[in-house]
Amino acid sequence: MTLSGYFKPLLLTLGAFSIGLTMWMAVRMRILDHETAPYTTIPQTLSYFVWLFIEIIKANIAVVRAVLSPNLNISPTMTKIPTPQKSDIGKVMFANSITLTPGTVSVSMEDDHILVHALLAEMSAPEDFTDMGKRSAWAIGEHVE
Repeated sequence: MTLSGYFKPLLLTLGAFSIGLTMWMAVRMRILDHETAPYTTIPQTLSYFVWLFIEIIKANIAVVRAVLSPNLNISPTMTKIPTPQKSDIGKVMFANSITLTPGTVSVSMEDDHILVHALLAEMSAPEDFTDMGKRSAWAIGEHVE
């Protein structure tokens, strides 16, 4: 609609009808589940993104300080971070959140952990990722202990 520039009532009505028909068929076929249509958790996900943005800023400041220090205080390390999420989308969201945070990169993902490369040793403690793991699970509607 935005690319074509056509805002005629007939086209808008047919578009809305086709979306409604598609959604009705998907619900009727029972192919919509929590992972394929996580629309019920949009407020939680948006609040998680705000929290993650703040964490990205904090990590960015830490990385800039380490890199710009005269003696280059970096200490690259690899660590395994346990994943509290049960679903694949939860694990992927957690791994992507780690990678989005400056100074850390998710290298590989196994069933129960994510291998993370950290630029600074103080960024690699598994307990430091506990809050992010719980919050990312909460953002998609999972409940973890």
